[in-house]
Amino acid sequence: AVKGEFYDSSTLREEGNNHFKAGDVQQALSCYTKALKISDCQSESALLYRNRAACYLKLEDHTKAEADATKALDVDQGDVKARFRRAQALQKLGRLDQAFTDAQKCAQLEPKNKAFQDLLRQLGAQIQQKLSSTDSRVQQMFKLLLDSSAAVSDRQKAAQNLVVLSREDAGAEQIFRNDGVKLLQNLLDSQQEDLILSALRTLVGLCTGHQSRTMAIVNEVGMDRLCGVMASAASTVSLSACHLIQVMFEALTEGMKKEIRGKDEAILPEPSRELRSMLRHLIDMLPASSVSGAGRDSAINLLVKQVPRKSLKNPDNSLTLWVIDQGLKKILEVAGTVPEVKGGPPLTDNTPMSCSVLLNKLYDDLKSDKERENFNKLCEEYVQYHFGRSDMESKLRAIQTVSVLLQGPSDVGNRTLELSGIMDAVISLCASENISHQQVAVEALIHAAGKAKRASFITANGVALLKELYKKSENDRIRVRALVGLCKLGSAGGTDFSMKQFAEGSTLKLAKQCRKWLCNEALPPASRRWAIEGLAYLTLDADVKEDLVEDKKALQAMFELAKSEDKTVLYAVGSTLVNCTNSYDVEKPDPQMVELAKYAKQHVPEEHPKDAQSFVGKRVVKLLEAGVVSALVCMVKQESPVLTEACREVILALVERQEDRGLVVAQGGGKALLPLVSESTDQGKIKAAQALAKITITSNPEIAFPGERVYEVVRPLVSLLALDCTMLQNFEALMALTNLAGISERLRLKIIKEKAVPKIEGYMFEEHDMVRAAATECMCNLALSTEVQKCYLAPDSDRLKLLVLYSGEDDERLRKAASGTLAMLTGEMPELCTRIPDTTSHWLEIFQALLLGESQDLRHRGVVIVMNLMQADKSLAEKLMESEALEILSVLAKGDDPKQASIQKAAQRCLDLALEYGLIQSNEGGVNGKTM
Repeated sequence: AVKGEFYDSSTLREEGNNHFKAGDVQQALSCYTKALKISDCQSESALLYRNRAACYLKLEDHTKAEADATKALDVDQGDVKARFRRAQALQKLGRLDQAFTDAQKCAQLEPKNKAFQDLLRQLGAQIQQKLSSTDSRVQQMFKLLLDSSAAVSDRQKAAQNLVVLSREDAGAEQIFRNDGVKLLQNLLDSQQEDLILSALRTLVGLCTGHQSRTMAIVNEVGMDRLCGVMASAASTVSLSACHLIQVMFEALTEGMKKEIRGKDEAILPEPSRELRSMLRHLIDMLPASSVSGAGRDSAINLLVKQVPRKSLKNPDNSLTLWVIDQGLKKILEVAGTVPEVKGGPPLTDNTPMSCSVLLNKLYDDLKSDKERENFNKLCEEYVQYHFGRSDMESKLRAIQTVSVLLQGPSDVGNRTLELSGIMDAVISLCASENISHQQVAVEALIHAAGKAKRASFITANGVALLKELYKKSENDRIRVRALVGLCKLGSAGGTDFSMKQFAEGSTLKLAKQCRKWLCNEALPPASRRWAIEGLAYLTLDADVKEDLVEDKKALQAMFELAKSEDKTVLYAVGSTLVNCTNSYDVEKPDPQMVELAKYAKQHVPEEHPKDAQSFVGKRVVKLLEAGVVSALVCMVKQESPVLTEACREVILALVERQEDRGLVVAQGGGKALLPLVSESTDQGKIKAAQALAKITITSNPEIAFPGERVYEVVRPLVSLLALDCTMLQNFEALMALTNLAGISERLRLKIIKEKAVPKIEGYMFEEHDMVRAAATECMCNLALSTEVQKCYLAPDSDRLKLLVLYSGEDDERLRKAASGTLAMLTGEMPELCTRIPDTTSHWLEIFQALLLGESQDLRHRGVVIVMNLMQADKSLAEKLMESEALEILSVLAKGDDPKQASIQKAAQRCLDLALEYGLIQSNEGGVNGKTM
């Protein structure tokens, strides 16, 4: 910011002040608005916004008054006049809680100010009146809801109002204290879906972020009742109950960490008893025949989210061990259910896959071989017990359980598959005339072909059988499963180009058939889903990837099926996309080890030529053109850890090229990314945060992450400023934070609150030129905040010295960043100027070099710094005029190049100051010389 260029805006502000004092508010408003248009100084603009807010208050345009006062506060949080005006505007807008907070801060800053105290008293009385009014509204709603003779529409309206009220702190507390939980229990027991939904949503409002209320509700309402509601066949009711229980878990597990909302919160016991009670009820729901399929899936998903550790750094996996001990057999009971066989609990298409995910999460959370062996033993005992029985239903249950285990903890599944007689039974049942039996066996065969060792056995024994089934079966369900079995066997070599299970061209023929099934809308969704499953396996082959991305119709059919929210479809789509974008981790072998392996005549994996980065980039473009982001958004909504991982990897691949990021943002990629940074493994969070950084660097963050979402981006970006992240991740995070810091004071304060400033300062000392420059650029934007400016005033700080020294470095980008920060700081804080000579004896040479810089940007920064120094202190001006700076400024002040106008104007201002101080004399031709 160039100080001294604001004469016009200052004059307009003074003129506006005079009009305001004279009572001409409209004219004052006009002056302030004109001044804002030409002002390019932040502190000047803040004054203008504050004054304009006063005009809007007089004109009773309270929305604009609040907006302007907020803009003033964005620059200076300590501006008591702006805060008072905002409090007045908020009061008129009916936002009493926010108005009270602002008035309270004003009174704290100026305790003797009568106007502040009066406003505080007014607001206190109004809030109390509102509470009384809320109390009467709650009582009125209760009365309506309890009156069975009242009109149904009135009761429904009252229930909806209760939901709205519960979302406010005051309303939630009034409902709770007025014995509202008992009323809500009555609504839960009613047979009316609208009332049940309203009761559940009201309970969500009561529980959100409030531990003590949640514990009371768990004890008073009871998990039996809530699980009974979640077991409902009505999907909306079941999902709402699931959401409520999720909110309760979050309140109990995170409530102790959050800001305490009441004195009673501080003395609460650890809620582990309630947590285990809730988990026990969920486990008991799993095998119950009275529970709907949707309710069962909700219970499984809640266990997936709540039981395993969120981070492996946490050593305590006792909850997982407890669930395995109490509930593994119940989980396996659901996993082994064959829908076509009578007597089992109701399932959805998603249930087997949900069981696989839960079993896998539990197994991955185990820490020792002893724990894993116990898990294996329990699974083997369950499978052996059912397989050993004489009836066919039990044998099918055993095979189905093995199938689910193979899709989840595959090591456990492989051990159960190797139990005596299991594999032979699978092969033999593939030829059964009973379609249901045949289907269970074919699916088990497909899942068994997961590893090269197992695939080799099945290639020898099962390929002919699968081909026979595919060609001759009259049932589409069997044919498509046989096709997928062949696809999986054909892809058993993985990405190794040299390992082909089938003859050349066979996998391409299989893929073509899968695409044909996928695009056939006459087929049932389940059959088309299996076609995607086949592609998920075959796309490990780069030739298949190339063919698929060229088939836009097949891609769009796949993305359309992804919107069905069928998790098995989404898993298959996720795997296919990971393969097409090469988003999987591939370890590059050590070249020396490769040579040794070749010498020893051992097999060395080969990469397919079409898996080169140039081919991957073209495939990404084709996927984006077909609308891939819409499928990813559907996957993120499922909040499944497996899908989260797939989405994260794919989005990171999609944003790798700068030119593709705009399309990703346009299709909603930014929105899809945000949940991924909180629902991943530690490594997953880093990858998701890096994708966020890439988008934030090249896109307008306010468009990519509209509204409040932009503030959610800050924490993941700051998490990349860590030693365990790569230098590239550090650099991209700094660049992204630089963009955010340039948007608003609120975002800068958010970055500061996340404790990013010390980390950024640390990277300013980094040896890598680009990282050091990026950190300095980030600090330049953050220094617009008064909070950061105060750091430079701290005694015994080398921050200022570092900026001066960096302004003289060879790296132009670093010089621009450092000198830009200095120009801004010396303009905003004149007291810093007198400290500059103490930073280094070369300060004059450094600033002279800036004035002579080849870049216009450097010259502009240099002349602004010199101007600020001269305005701040006459002795500094004298030192500058005694140096070569005088001659350079004289040259810069001349000329008529419009591109140099800002430099010429600032240089002329420096000469004018020197004249005012009597340091130089002036003739008509220009500067004459120095005075004595």
